Amino acid sequence: MVHRQPLGRPEAANQVWSMDFIFDRTAEGRSIKSLTVVDDATHEAVAIVPERAIGGQHLVRILDRLAVARGLLQAIRTDNGKEFCGRAMLTWAHQRGVKLFLIEPGQPNQNAYIESFNGRFREECLNEHWFTSLQHARVIINAWQREYNQERPKKSLGGLTPSAYAKTFVHKSDKLPSDSKARCY
Repeated sequence: MVHRQPLGRPEAANQVWSMDFIFDRTAEGRSIKSLTVVDDATHEAVAIVPERAIGGQHLVRILDRLAVARGLLQAIRTDNGKEFCGRAMLTWAHQRGVKLFLIEPGQPNQNAYIESFNGRFREECLNEHWFTSLQHARVIINAWQREYNQERPKKSLGGLTPSAYAKTFVHKSDKLPSDSKARCY
């Protein structure tokens, strides 16, 4: 079952990721379909995956790799695209206990974090580069993602970069109450 959910800012990393696709072309006119994934709490670009095509099975393999690298998330917010509503995604989410939040058709403002990110990505990266190949696009996009996460402070994050802001969540969760017996187990 998929639930419609109002947009709110999560209180911890990996609570809600927003995902979407953004398209571009290489110099020879071939399509590039990039999966963009943003952590709604930290504003980190969790992933930007440029490919020629990304179907449902490919999408869930990407999500499995991200879950191994970052930990399993609690929920994903997407539009109603076939990859996000297909059997592969629904099965993947159900088996892992990940909630799926779908925005209403024609209401991109309900997925504002990813829409804002994609606008910035389009303006600052895709529109600024002429990709000679898919591999060239991957190199440029990876560098832009690293810069976005690690070198660009955001006012909405108290002047921290998304990566630095994400670390504040880790440090908060590392601290145990003085009466905790967690270290004894």
